[in-house]
Amino acid sequence: MRPQPLENRSTSTSIFRFHEGVVSLALQELSSKLVLCSRDMRTDIEFMELALEVARESAAAGEVPIGAILVHDHKMVARSGNRTIRDCDPTAHAEMVVLREASRVLGNYRLAGTTLYVTVEPCSMCAGAMIHARVPRLVYGCDDPKGGAVRSCFEIVQSPRLNHQVEVTSGILASECAAILQAFFVIRR
Repeated sequence: MRPQPLENRSTSTSIFRFHEGVVSLALQELSSKLVLCSRDMRTDIEFMELALEVARESAAAGEVPIGAILVHDHKMVARSGNRTIRDCDPTAHAEMVVLREASRVLGNYRLAGTTLYVTVEPCSMCAGAMIHARVPRLVYGCDDPKGGAVRSCFEIVQSPRLNHQVEVTSGILASECAAILQAFFVIRR
């Protein structure tokens, strides 16, 4: 007699989704359950919610809705959305604006002890700036399959050939971050 496969008799369905190394969960589950996917998931979610708020403000201003927040000692030091159109500056991505402002506020171009929260995977320009600023940790929402430089197209921030690597937590509120972008581009097209 051959052994029969085990049957799943659990009445609950899993709230987790696992895709390419990212654990995510349904939006309705966020308020009622604490999930330990990063070293401080509750804090990561709170700051990502603030970054999403900034992304919405960017969309209202006609910019691509990406929001970024830089945190130092659990306090927000700088926040911005994309400003490329408003400033007529191709380098005014949310991450770049935040890195500049945080450097000014902290009085140092090296941003040791900080965490950068971004709604979308950073591009190569922003990833390079994080390396130069020595940002130790990046938390981002959704992947950017056409221009992401953390893992989608390139792997800049963790390249062993560079003199600094960034710790990365991805997939925090990924579906919400992606939904804002998708809604923005549906309206624009």
